[in-house]
Amino acid sequence: CEDCGKSLIGECKLHGPLIRAKDRVIPSRARLTLPHYLTLRVLELRAGNQQILGVFAKKVIQKRTQFGPYVGQLSTKLTCYDESRLVLQVLKDGGKYFLDTPNEDCGNWMMFVRLARNQEEQTLVAYQHCGEVYFTTVKPIEPHTELKVWYAADYAKFMEASAVFIKEESDVSPLPLVAKEPVNPWICSSCGSTFAAFALLESHQCIHKDRA
Repeated sequence: CEDCGKSLIGECKLHGPLIRAKDRVIPSRARLTLPHYLTLRVLELRAGNQQILGVFAKKVIQKRTQFGPYVGQLSTKLTCYDESRLVLQVLKDGGKYFLDTPNEDCGNWMMFVRLARNQEEQTLVAYQHCGEVYFTTVKPIEPHTELKVWYAADYAKFMEASAVFIKEESDVSPLPLVAKEPVNPWICSSCGSTFAAFALLESHQCIHKDRA
């Protein structure tokens, strides 16, 4: 204590505790990479102050706008799985790897984009190009609209997932096979849970193996 000149274990009983000054909170790497015309919104607050976030447009974003590449750690299995986010894999040196984002300092803002449940709410497609994953808008995105993503047709095959097709805005050559909801063809033999992509099932089965 600088007032009474004593070295004490704990606070000084005569002069009381020190006034603690906290460091300024620095945003994570992922939040710092967010483009200026996008914003994060808290959609839900779960136990332990866990925030469920969504990415929203602050201005009109044109169709065919490309975002990326997606930043994540190459891993043979996911260390963190969120059912509201898209599972992504890439082909590197002949091997298939997950793009894992165990925390916000391991990825960029694209890790916050939630998956689309149907064609009406899908605004982005995810695809692989030159060993990287990119998101591209499939229609104009209005302000205050959430960005939501699903696999492009070829990438869906690579991920062994169903494809959600976006209806063309023009009357010229409409796309076939409009799927209202991604199907869940992959079933866990241990617990019966269903998954829209084989990669999800593969990651889920790692949990059973770890428990065993």
